Amino acid sequence: MKSKGHLYFSAFLFLVSGYAIFAASRWSFKTGFFPLAIAIPLLILVLIHLYLELFAPAEVSKGPSVESEFSTEVAPDVARRRVATIFSWIAAFILLVYLIGFPLTVPLFILFYLKFQSEAGWTHSLTLTAVTWGFFYTLFQRLIHIQFEAGLIQSWLGL
Repeated sequence: MKSKGHLYFSAFLFLVSGYAIFAASRWSFKTGFFPLAIAIPLLILVLIHLYLELFAPAEVSKGPSVESEFSTEVAPDVARRRVATIFSWIAAFILLVYLIGFPLTVPLFILFYLKFQSEAGWTHSLTLTAVTWGFFYTLFQRLIHIQFEAGLIQSWLGL
């Protein structure tokens, strides 16, 4: 056994996920789907972790399990530019959700990200966008019937 802290935290997660499963199982499918989709895998992973903590042999390694130093191969200005780019994409996603709503934002964001950030070709970008939008639409709007809020622009236009 490595640490009692791992056991305490696992026990805490076991109780939380167990309660979430218990509570959500009494709700309607639409209401309980998300909590169950999170709590059931969490419970399974916690049980696996507890089993490994209690019964697995201790691992032996010749070095640290995590590298404690960050890579110095990337220049600081390049790293800052990359971080600024990532935060800009995240901010753009949030702004688009606010302005045009979630169902329109998902395909637009994926298309623009694939085309301009990852520099994928138009065929690849459009194909992946169509597949993602089809999955999103089928799951959230056809199967679960989740109604997303309209974006600010849609509200202004009365759509």
